[in-house]
Amino acid sequence: MSNFKRAPQQGPASRASILGTLRATSMIESKTSLPAEIIVSIMNYLPVSDLLRFARTSWRMREMVYDDTRWVARLKSMGCWSEAEARKRFEDAMKKKRDAAGRANARGAGQTSTTIFDATVEEERRKVQARQALQPLEPKLDGFETLSLISSQPKSPYEDPAALLDVLKNVRSIRGYARQEYGKVYGALAPFYFDLVRAKTHTEPIVFTVFRDPERQAQMLSNLQIFGKSDWAQGCEQREAKLINMTTIFESAVLREFEQGYEFWDVDGRMQRYAHVLHTLNGGSAAMDLFIQKHPILNERGSLGNPMDCINQAPQDSITLEPSHMFFALLARKVNEQSAVISRIFPRPGIVFWAFVDKIREDIIMEYVTPLLDECHDRHMPSYLKAVSGLFEHCVQFVRSLDPPKDSEGGLDDHAKDIALKVFEPHLDLYLQEELDSFTRFAEREVDDWEQKLSEQDATVESFYMGNFNRQADKNDFLTSFKKVVMMPVTVLPSAISSPFGASKPAPATAHNSALRRSVVGTPVSSRPQTPGLGGPPERTASPLPSEAPNDELKAKAALMANRLEGIRSLFSIEVALSLVHAAKEGLGRAEKFVALGGQAGEEAREQCEALFVVLVRILGQTHVKNGFTKAVEHLSHYNPREISDHSQTGVAPLVMFIELVNVGDIISQMIDVFYEQQLAATKIADRNDFLDPAGLAKKKFEQMLDESVAAGLNKGIDVLMDEVEYLCATTQLPTDFNPLPSSHEAITNKDPDIGPTVTARRVTELVASHTKMLVGSTEKSMLDVFNSEVGLRLFTAVCKHIKRQRISTEGSVKLIADMNMYFEYIRTLKNPDLLAYFKALRELSQIYLIDARHAKEMATIIADGDRFGGIFRAEEAYEFAERRADWFQVKKDVERAMYGLECVLM
Repeated sequence: MSNFKRAPQQGPASRASILGTLRATSMIESKTSLPAEIIVSIMNYLPVSDLLRFARTSWRMREMVYDDTRWVARLKSMGCWSEAEARKRFEDAMKKKRDAAGRANARGAGQTSTTIFDATVEEERRKVQARQALQPLEPKLDGFETLSLISSQPKSPYEDPAALLDVLKNVRSIRGYARQEYGKVYGALAPFYFDLVRAKTHTEPIVFTVFRDPERQAQMLSNLQIFGKSDWAQGCEQREAKLINMTTIFESAVLREFEQGYEFWDVDGRMQRYAHVLHTLNGGSAAMDLFIQKHPILNERGSLGNPMDCINQAPQDSITLEPSHMFFALLARKVNEQSAVISRIFPRPGIVFWAFVDKIREDIIMEYVTPLLDECHDRHMPSYLKAVSGLFEHCVQFVRSLDPPKDSEGGLDDHAKDIALKVFEPHLDLYLQEELDSFTRFAEREVDDWEQKLSEQDATVESFYMGNFNRQADKNDFLTSFKKVVMMPVTVLPSAISSPFGASKPAPATAHNSALRRSVVGTPVSSRPQTPGLGGPPERTASPLPSEAPNDELKAKAALMANRLEGIRSLFSIEVALSLVHAAKEGLGRAEKFVALGGQAGEEAREQCEALFVVLVRILGQTHVKNGFTKAVEHLSHYNPREISDHSQTGVAPLVMFIELVNVGDIISQMIDVFYEQQLAATKIADRNDFLDPAGLAKKKFEQMLDESVAAGLNKGIDVLMDEVEYLCATTQLPTDFNPLPSSHEAITNKDPDIGPTVTARRVTELVASHTKMLVGSTEKSMLDVFNSEVGLRLFTAVCKHIKRQRISTEGSVKLIADMNMYFEYIRTLKNPDLLAYFKALRELSQIYLIDARHAKEMATIIADGDRFGGIFRAEEAYEFAERRADWFQVKKDVERAMYGLECVLM
């Protein structure tokens, strides 16, 4: 719109100059009274007819009205605009335009001259204009065709009303043409829309006159409801309410027809027809609700089964789920029969079918499940746990056995999870907590029963042996009593009994004495519950106690102590561990079914499964295994080899029993590891790669506890082993082994010299080797290496102490060298280079006893040569070993003089 106006002039027009005309012109500034943004907002609430009038006021207003985004918004409100389709059409148009421009450029580049006038083209253009002039002009109103949907269809829509029903389906999403597309919809539906909202009664609207059959009436009413969403003008709420009222009246009439067909079960007649009419009108939810609410299966719940049969038909404090299985099977058969009926009636049977199943779930399944679970919970907890898991599985199987219509959305597994969750969600929290509490009580009871059984048997044994004596002092200070037994002279014991404290000549033993001897030497009579060992039978039975208790208090205490040491192997049990693992597996198997539900319920079930494993590891580890190891270490600390009469065994009995206990602990650890891998990690309940996972942390804590307990026991076991080694060295090494008596020349020539290792060295080597081999395969390599290293160092120390107690002659040095070579070869099998260096130095040191007394200088050279022993022995230490020579007082001066000379030379 121009901002300049020419001032009016009076009189006849004069032929004045251009300057006079300019002087007569006045500048008049015109501005809109409202900003354009406010005008645009006002236009959004104008009726379409007012918008078209508004567009005629000026060119700028016409641009505002014809803005494509305004009409796109109205099409979107009706759900008739697809942005993806509009984008595709635009991209296709731009591609055609680029292709046409490319072809034109190609033609222009190929021509050598340009034709200004082409008669053929001009003639064709004139013919097209002539044909357009002969065609009758269609009445248009700024792009809104008056009830004309298609340009090639000149007939009135009232003559072909079917075209009006599909007007919304034929809307195209084209950028720049949204106004024209909305104009087609408006021209087709606005007359019916405004006529219907003006009607006073339900018989007045022309929609029921133009369309006679209910299918078309429903289609047009549905179109009008969609069209009403684009009505934003004043009074739209009243018009919408009037449209809804008319639609409700029509829906009620159709629903009555559907209900009458339902009463006569006219499935393929009125039920099918009017269900389709209602679906066309508004989705058919009213027909679906009526079909479900009045279905006769809802009144037949009593004939499907009684939930109490699961309890009444089972033994006392038990439950059988066979009646529930029959209930769900019968229910599934009846529901599948209705699936075919629903497919014949409804246009979208899948939605109706699953709504029907949900009603079955609410009115039948939950009424069956809830009373049964409540009754089981009040009666017997194991039955409740079994019932929840079993009914859940039956419910899921029920849904999976259904035969839904073909157009059903979602798989059977998804619907099974949804329905099962709705059924069991009210019981899930209680069940999961009861599952955990029930297992916790069972595990604690099993361990407590085991501990109580051991305590009772210990009390029985103690009462048997000590019943004739005053045990108050022993109760107050057991260790003091034990020291008295150990330190008491062996002469106080009768010679008729084979003394457990090392009597040199055992007497013939009676049955009681034999049992006592076996108890002392390592094959004792066991009155404890036994757990399977690695090499023992699967089951062991407790042997009875001796027929008579010892009459002497010291013998009774010795037998009692031996019994306690023997009881190390039964301080914890594989049977208890198996019982707990099986119970945990059963509970976990029941609870993990709910993990498949997913969502919050599935996560809670998964966390509870992990919590169950944590409880298993805690009770089995901290309460059972750890306490057993603690008692084992305590019993090991009471061992004294001097009370053992028979040391011919290759192993120390308490240490062998402890290693057997270690093997049992290793088996339990493997059971826990297998349980974790198969039941938790493989089923994705626990994530082995998550270092913060509770189950993984509990498993690592159990393994750490086991390693620490084994390490503490092995440390005490090394003390026991070294005590046995020192005892063997002290009691079996003869003085003549390293310092033989002088013999005549004839005796030497007639008897072959024995240059092999002594009996003591053989027995010590066999003893140590047998215990180190016992741990192979039952403990980790790192712990085994530490154990072997410690045993080797302690053995080195014991051998050094033993050598310093001997008197060694040149003739006996051969035996000593043989012993050192034997120790060296044994240590070589441990494959520990650092440890091997000690025994290599010890082997080199033994050479100083082989040197003849006449070669004192060479002896001094060896003693002073620190490099010869690899830094293990200093010169002072080697000198101490040299003092154990039998002829030391003869060579002492010469050796010291030679060593002093060497020191002076070095200085």
